[in-house]
Amino acid sequence: MKDIIEKAKSLFRDPELRRKTLFTFFILFVFRLFVFLPVPTIDLDKLRVLFSQNQFLSLLDIFSGGTLINFSVMALGLNPYINASIIFQLLTAIVPKFEKLAKEGEYGRTKINQYTRMLSLPLTVVQAVGIYFLLKNQGIVGALSALEFFSFIVTLVAGSFILIWMGELITEFGLGNGISVLIFVGIVSRLPVVLGQTLGVINSETLINVGVFMLLSIFVIASVVFINEAIRKIPVYYARRIKGNRVYQAASNYLPLKLNQAGVIPIIFAVSFVLFPQLVGNFLANAGNPAVANTASFLVRLFDPNGFFYNFFYFILVIGFTFFYTLVIFNPQKISEEVQKNGGFIPGIRPGLATKQFLESVLYKITSVGAVFLGIIAILPAIISKITGLQNLIIGGTGILIVVSVILEMFKMIEAQLVMKSYDKFVQ
Repeated sequence: MKDIIEKAKSLFRDPELRRKTLFTFFILFVFRLFVFLPVPTIDLDKLRVLFSQNQFLSLLDIFSGGTLINFSVMALGLNPYINASIIFQLLTAIVPKFEKLAKEGEYGRTKINQYTRMLSLPLTVVQAVGIYFLLKNQGIVGALSALEFFSFIVTLVAGSFILIWMGELITEFGLGNGISVLIFVGIVSRLPVVLGQTLGVINSETLINVGVFMLLSIFVIASVVFINEAIRKIPVYYARRIKGNRVYQAASNYLPLKLNQAGVIPIIFAVSFVLFPQLVGNFLANAGNPAVANTASFLVRLFDPNGFFYNFFYFILVIGFTFFYTLVIFNPQKISEEVQKNGGFIPGIRPGLATKQFLESVLYKITSVGAVFLGIIAILPAIISKITGLQNLIIGGTGILIVVSVILEMFKMIEAQLVMKSYDKFVQ
């Protein structure tokens, strides 16, 4: 605790860190103002009733930071940009052209960011059109003229791109990764509302359950920190070698294999798949055809966030996507070739094919643990609800993972800045 207070004081002692901190808070303040700027033509009273009756929508609102329940101009949030970023991460690992571009330093990163923003535009338009028809079927928005419909779509698209711009400003002039910081603030800002709703229904019977919930929360946060920071270090030795006129001395290093190599991306992938049936069901619930309406109602019931099938399917998808994404971003074949090319070897393992097989074996073992952990984190809201019986208090394991990751990343960045400043004193 003392170390945390000291780091907080250091933020305002150093002029550069103080400027970055103040700029970040200013952007976050503007972001929170936009949350309460609603889109016209929306019946907010009906929208809040719909959210109170649907736990799935309430959970989405926590991640949006309140932009959904207020249906602000930023109601779509950063989802289109995140989806576009994931697509280009996969393309970077699969398509040689993008892989080469990613290795070209600042120029390559700039070009990939441009492509990501370009892809975000059609994704945002598609999501805006989809959410309009969803709200129209629920009676929350009436029939719009062509000009009103165009204004509705343009407003949502503009709101998302303003949010993306704010995130990039934080990344360039503020503290931490701007997109992650905005998601972090959105999650944290909804916690007081959710806690207030829960405290309103607490009685002598639920008081014990709230205590159990608090203990479980502490355990989950500690587990997330442990898994997020856990690394398997594989030692690599480099023999003394002569290359041209240069002599390279013998050295040792290690390959850091994280237990959670994929982060929260597998959960985001799985959410896209597991939520699609319910979105389709809600969209077709009021269809004139009885067969279509009955099928839609079946999908909504089958993929109920509190139901067994939804959580089981969600759990399996997270595990599958964790293995898929880990193998995409960490290629044992390429790593073994790079180690061999630089004259390195793993003690007790022959270079080449044997190194590749050893890395695959270790990767599969640690990824199995990380995948199961991410699966449990994903279905944590349903588990907590069953254990404590608290329906109003929606705790998202994914949210906790994002919050903890952003805090750890920010502390590491501040510590790196402080260490760099301490070296500058010796240089001067």
